[in-house]
Amino acid sequence: MNILILLVPVALLLGLLGLVAFLWSLKAGQYDDLEGAAERILFDEEPEETPRKDPPEKS
Repeated sequence: MNILILLVPVALLLGLLGLVAFLWSLKAGQYDDLEGAAERILFDEEPEETPRKDPPEKS
């Protein structure tokens, strides 16, 4: 029974750490676009690159 003196605070600390990590990820925007990643795999096209304009050469 003496082990409970150690295990209960450890369990509470781990639960608190998990809650803090979840709230941090929520604030960082990890759950903003859940459907976007699932739909992105369905499209095979690459985004079109705009042609780069080189500056005129000086002689």
